[in-house]
Amino acid sequence: MAKLFPSITPDLQQFIESQHLFFVGTAPLSAEGHVNLSPKGLETFRMLSPLRVGYLDLTGSGNETSAHLQQNGRLTFLFCAFEGPPRILRLYGKGQVILPSHPDWETLSAGFPELPGCRQLIVADIHRVQTSCGFGVPLYAYEGQRETLLEWADKKGESALHEYQLAKGSQSIDGLPTPLAQDR
Repeated sequence: MAKLFPSITPDLQQFIESQHLFFVGTAPLSAEGHVNLSPKGLETFRMLSPLRVGYLDLTGSGNETSAHLQQNGRLTFLFCAFEGPPRILRLYGKGQVILPSHPDWETLSAGFPELPGCRQLIVADIHRVQTSCGFGVPLYAYEGQRETLLEWADKKGESALHEYQLAKGSQSIDGLPTPLAQDR
């Protein structure tokens, strides 16, 4: 059964902080556009307040979240308990992309880890906090984070990484521009 909360409670914050994986869902306004669901790890998620969260977004093969947020701001975070008691937590909100050139970058980025391949911050104001049972989520044992993405970004170097970000992250698969395309 679903349960609503007025904000992220200390218990829910503890649950979030104990998860090694979370998912971000976004979609364009167009009915023909692609819904995007991205898994995230590497301990990049942070609580900024009981109704504000964010994560450090690393360079990847696309930049759908950024394009969708620029168009409409809608996003959902999903956390699942893969260990311990079953639980699912969804955070619904309005998000924005914070690039290194943004005036708030220094203040906001200070609370996140410094990782190679950092592209942007995704910050969201949460308007719905909802849990559900999670009885159908399987149990998995956590073995550790993969270092492959970090090693790849470090090996690529700053200049080549910048070129890659522009080539692969300037528009969505539906052709929507991202803030990266306009910033650089």
